[in-house]
Amino acid sequence: MEINQILSNLEAKHPGENEYLQAVREVLMSVADVYNSHPEFEKAKIIERMVEPDRILTFRVTWVDDRGEVQTNLGYRVQFNKAIGPYKGGIRFHASVNLSILKFLGFEQTFKNALTTLPMGGAKGGSDFSPRGKSDAEIMRFCQAFILELWKNLGPDRDVPAGDIGVGAREVGYMYGMYKKLVDEHTGTFTGKGLDFGGSRIRPEATGFGALYFVENMLKLKGDSIKDKTVAISGFGNVAWGAALKANELGAKVVTISGPDGYIYDPDGISGEKVDYMLELRSSGEDIVEPYVEKYPGAKFFAGKKPWEQKVDIALPCATQNELNGDDAKQLIANGVQMVAEVSNMGCTPEAIDAFIESRTTYAPGKAVNAGGVATSGLEMSQNAMHMQWSAEEVDNKLHFIMDSIHEQCVKYGTEPDGFINYMKGANIAGFMKVAHAMMAQGII
Repeated sequence: MEINQILSNLEAKHPGENEYLQAVREVLMSVADVYNSHPEFEKAKIIERMVEPDRILTFRVTWVDDRGEVQTNLGYRVQFNKAIGPYKGGIRFHASVNLSILKFLGFEQTFKNALTTLPMGGAKGGSDFSPRGKSDAEIMRFCQAFILELWKNLGPDRDVPAGDIGVGAREVGYMYGMYKKLVDEHTGTFTGKGLDFGGSRIRPEATGFGALYFVENMLKLKGDSIKDKTVAISGFGNVAWGAALKANELGAKVVTISGPDGYIYDPDGISGEKVDYMLELRSSGEDIVEPYVEKYPGAKFFAGKKPWEQKVDIALPCATQNELNGDDAKQLIANGVQMVAEVSNMGCTPEAIDAFIESRTTYAPGKAVNAGGVATSGLEMSQNAMHMQWSAEEVDNKLHFIMDSIHEQCVKYGTEPDGFINYMKGANIAGFMKVAHAMMAQGII
């Protein structure tokens, strides 16, 4: 396989889709050797088929705001790959949403879902609509209009969306309500639903919880533990909240959170009511973290900066793609960071990843670290199919087992001759091999 030729062809076909091309390049560079050892993959053009989505749905979403003004947004659903199960992936409502970001997320989701060992394919969707600053009535009307265009392409064994940035339990509820009305069936087609109508316990915390279980496994393999470690977290939404909760429970000290306005450094640790306050800040509608220092004056606010300049043992990017760059990585390495784990999707730039691997700093990619979110969505699908609801303890035990299994796969495929574990390579190869074998078994379709 000539990686550069495949990438050149993709760049010519999809110019300007930087996030998507970055995600594809990372995977192809990781799997090149194993791919070349399987000539049957090349003959069946597995790579060429795998990097293109099965289909992309683009549609207009027209709705009426509270002033009676007609508004129009773009809606998307990228159904990337269903070789191992129905399409599964979140819906994102944010002004930054474009096709490149959704293709990158759908591509990543395909391998992430494969790593969970659950039968789920990869997809992603969304709109350039932003819920921030909108009334509940406006959000409801938009969600209903969005599903009115998409519902025929969804179903419990076809495509099961979930939440993402800008899409929480409220938005999922409105979308599922309209979907249920249109199909006249209660099939649990969305995940991230409310507990009263088919949702799973600990789903909001699952991404953060799963990430810490993965980190715990990485440390255990080194003969270490997370107890008394200092942790830098970015973001302050559900993902960061779940990560902070579990880090504290496991005995670590979380010292940072961040928003678009800058970051908070709290040397006393962000625990107890401070963790709950993160969600209060997020729900305030301001999208800023600076008010934290007014409530907790022992903390410091650093305007316009990122938390990676602080000296910590563990760094957990929990906000968005490419939030930790090469310079940030060098700063973390210089400060003696022991471990970096992406809780956000593709949270580190290629330059940052190269720096971590070159310095032999333990680094793990989002498709492995944050798979606990979609894994718990898969568990929600199972509960819906059985018409039952598990306890929080049952869900948490299953989540813990899944994250342990993902770590095992990463170690199996990522251990290098000198004993260093390249978690990026391991995660990419493990996910790729499962999808590739499924595609081979199902013929040229």
